[in-house]
Amino acid sequence: MNTPGFDYDIYSLSSYDYDLPEELIAQSPAEKRDHSRLLVMDRETGALTDEPYFYEIEKYLKPGDVLVRNNTKVIPARLLGEKKETHAHVELLLLHEKKDQKDVWECLVGNAHVVKVGTKVYFGHNDELVATCLEVKDEGIRIFKFDYQGIFLEVLDSLGKMPLPPYIKKQLGDNSRYQTVYAKVEGSAAAPTAGFHFTQDLFERLKKKGVTVLDVTLHVGLGTFRPVKTDNIKEHVMHSEYYHMSKETADALNQAKAEKRRIIAIGTTSTRTLESVMQKYGKFQECSGDTKLFIYPGFQYKAIDCLITNFHLPKSTLVMLVSAFSTRDNVLNAYKHAVENKYRFFSFGDAMFIKKD
Repeated sequence: MNTPGFDYDIYSLSSYDYDLPEELIAQSPAEKRDHSRLLVMDRETGALTDEPYFYEIEKYLKPGDVLVRNNTKVIPARLLGEKKETHAHVELLLLHEKKDQKDVWECLVGNAHVVKVGTKVYFGHNDELVATCLEVKDEGIRIFKFDYQGIFLEVLDSLGKMPLPPYIKKQLGDNSRYQTVYAKVEGSAAAPTAGFHFTQDLFERLKKKGVTVLDVTLHVGLGTFRPVKTDNIKEHVMHSEYYHMSKETADALNQAKAEKRRIIAIGTTSTRTLESVMQKYGKFQECSGDTKLFIYPGFQYKAIDCLITNFHLPKSTLVMLVSAFSTRDNVLNAYKHAVENKYRFFSFGDAMFIKKD
């Protein structure tokens, strides 16, 4: 049944599906970050322009524009351990540290059925890290308390692996390619991948042109990459993710809004941070919190004017977010064009710039 005002059912998961040949899923990043391709789409009309290189985005940005990027840093959040008594292998993906509880983390567990309350999982040849399960939650989620000597992030660096998405079949030779060049605040279980295309040189050129660059933080977790399993998307529950906006960023964004300058989000995580703050306070302000904001068609954007983003998985919340920003038909038409023209998809793939002049 179609939703009033739309010519398709906006709440049906199948409305956000598209055909993607597997060979178009990028398995490694472009040799040079800003040499990925760029598909420019007009937010209103859906008109498309192909650019051979991402750095061509410079000609679409103008003095006074504000770029907002997510400065989160991916931690080596994938841990492989075992239960001593049964030698069962247990894989953990660290999602986020619990507020006000040091070394207590929410984790997604592979082989979750072997982990009950009280289960201990050991990591490293000398058990340098021990995780004790404190609580069992749905869908493979467990709460663990970690014990170790020294500094947790250093222990994690020595024992953990980069949490590459499951559709990437090989480990990276250079872990820095699964970080943005501006990654700063450690805490993500996945990268804000739209930022992969930017280099420091490109930022410098944009700043010289009169473009302002601002940082927010959202630690990427299940909220961003958990698949939708309900046919009615309204029944999908987003997982909460931590975000922070500084006073400096808030003040600059409020000024840009007042002066009707364009606010351009680099990626869906920056978008969700900006829209979460605007939805909660009616303006930008210094704040920290957790967001479960789920954006799909019908959502009224109040914070951003343009969006730089990658090509996302079929039926994902990210396709819904982008469809809400333009229209579903515009977005799926752009994706069809991208498939026909052999753009590269997902985390290490090419970019879209959805613009409004």
